[in-house]
Amino acid sequence: MLKDSVTKLNPIYLAKKSPVMFTVEVGFFLVLAIGLLPNMSLEFVNENRVFYIESAMILIATVWFATFSESLSESQARAKVDSLKNLEKEVLAKKLEQGKEVPVVSSSLVVGDRVRVYAGEIIPRDGIVHEGKAFVDESMMTGESNPVFKEKDNPVLGGTKVANDSIVVEITSEAGKSFLDEMVGLIESAKRPKTKNEIALTILLSGLSIIFVTVIGTMLFFGYYLGYHMDISVLVALLVALMPTTIGGLLPAIGVAGINRLARDNIVVKSGKGIEAAGDCDVLILDKTGTITEGARRAIGFVPMEKFTEQDIAEASYAASFNDHTHEGTSIIELANERKVEPPFMMEIMTAKPVEFSSETRFSGVEFSPKKRPSMQAHTSKSLPRTKVSSKIEELEEANAPVKILKGSIDAILQIATKVNEPELRWKAQEISKDGGTPLAVAVNDEIIGLISLKDTLKKDIRTKLDEVRVSGITTVMITGDNQLTAQVIAKEANIDQIMAEARPTDKLNRVVEEQQKGHVVGMIGDGTNDAPALAKADVGLAMNRGTAAAREAANMVDLDSDPSKILRVVKLGKQLLMTRGAITTFSIANDVAKYFAILPAMFMKDNPKMEILNVMQLHSPESAVLSTLIFNAIVIPMLIPLSLKGVKYKPELPEKTFIKNMMIYGLGGVVFPFAGIKAIDLLLSAFMR
Repeated sequence: MLKDSVTKLNPIYLAKKSPVMFTVEVGFFLVLAIGLLPNMSLEFVNENRVFYIESAMILIATVWFATFSESLSESQARAKVDSLKNLEKEVLAKKLEQGKEVPVVSSSLVVGDRVRVYAGEIIPRDGIVHEGKAFVDESMMTGESNPVFKEKDNPVLGGTKVANDSIVVEITSEAGKSFLDEMVGLIESAKRPKTKNEIALTILLSGLSIIFVTVIGTMLFFGYYLGYHMDISVLVALLVALMPTTIGGLLPAIGVAGINRLARDNIVVKSGKGIEAAGDCDVLILDKTGTITEGARRAIGFVPMEKFTEQDIAEASYAASFNDHTHEGTSIIELANERKVEPPFMMEIMTAKPVEFSSETRFSGVEFSPKKRPSMQAHTSKSLPRTKVSSKIEELEEANAPVKILKGSIDAILQIATKVNEPELRWKAQEISKDGGTPLAVAVNDEIIGLISLKDTLKKDIRTKLDEVRVSGITTVMITGDNQLTAQVIAKEANIDQIMAEARPTDKLNRVVEEQQKGHVVGMIGDGTNDAPALAKADVGLAMNRGTAAAREAANMVDLDSDPSKILRVVKLGKQLLMTRGAITTFSIANDVAKYFAILPAMFMKDNPKMEILNVMQLHSPESAVLSTLIFNAIVIPMLIPLSLKGVKYKPELPEKTFIKNMMIYGLGGVVFPFAGIKAIDLLLSAFMR
């Protein structure tokens, strides 16, 4: 880091990256040259060569503090890469060959090889669990502190550690193309080109520098013409003091720090443009499932048709979900168990043929032929009345007829069921939707007997997070494939501004384009190939790492944890960076007031004693005034490094309120603080000058 900061002192590098610091370095070379050439005898050079050497050292220290702040922030990003590369170390793997475990190095493994990994051992490469069950510690990879349960066909990541038992892993990635390799590559290739706001600020700083150079140059010759003794070191000090060196020195660090902070949240930023745009974002497009809601719908109730009871629908739902091992299917079984319901025809269910769900049929369930048994009276653990479903199954036993018990979307079940009061079904489904639920129809053979109410719960604190976003002036838009009623309920619970219900995949791109044509800065998330065009078009595109390669390539940020709600964190960070840059810029410019009262009297007091009236700080001497100002100007840069790396505290509020507050803190503070700082340094210097 120190070596890198010294390397950045190269004038060519500074001329490209920071014109302000380049100007300061030119001043250093000029003052140093005068101090080292004792035979120079110009009117604007005094005989105190030590003063020139001291001034030159302070000037180069000012430049070094600026390059050090940038190197410090960049070192954090390199530390992230180094920590990940440590996981790439060669490990010994137990490859399975003809039923035997053969020790091999991980680099020799190829796609299709199977290895056994025991508790405490590192998984050598990305793969899928072929055999066994175990908890896997993925904390070093994804940041998830709790071990994740893995079983057959579940994906596992190379570099993670098996916490208990053992599993057989089938290798699915080639060497150098694993999840870990991809993460390292993304971070190493992340660029930080200057954004529009940063370019505008750089132009402003360069313009101010040119103006001050012109003013100081003019002052030199006009002062000499009027008979004032113009000391070139004092003129350089005035130039450096007036130029916005503080923000010029910290500007690169602020941008890099933003990328580093997102990296700590496992978000890889592919360019600084995304973070900058996030600060100006005023429209945020969000998926419902997995972003606003948990994405795991649970059964919350059984709604029977008029001729049936809740017990009927519970029994049929239990049967239809017996072979459904999804989260929804499991929740239906759990709800039935809570209601102490278990079908009396469990024997038939256990041996039934599963009806698998498909995107074409949109239903699932079981199919079986009832077998005659002595009695079906043992209905549950408690003595309950015989249900109509049980009676119907018993009737089919007598007729030796096949039975199908299915659950699925209302439209899909209506296509195969003929016995139904459709107006009643539609009305009850609408009532479920009004409460934010999703209705599933349940049918026994050709008769629909009722509905299952499923509901997806809001993510923890999502309403609070969205409220914070709204206070900042951002409009939230929820896009979902759900019907209008369900979408409206979720939007009301989460306090979403606008919704797009029954949306198709192309609607995301269309909405991004529509908002941008209105002049808005748009942020969105996505994980599928169909999301790639919208991610590429959006000003802030956050892709899920577990999504497709097309989505990751199109977005300007990638979330390694695949947590869609992180888009809110990105937006807040973008606004924080803008606030930090504005606060330090305000502080830097406000500093000039005190510097005028320090250096201008030092320039003219010897030739015009009346200028003493401007020496309001009562500085010890012209030399101590100049040195105190330069020292303060230099040390304020490292003093503000923690603020530039951490950022100004962000509080969701109206931009006007934020502006006024920052002007009071950093504007007024920028005026008052230098008076105290320069005076304190002058007192210390005067003690050594006596």
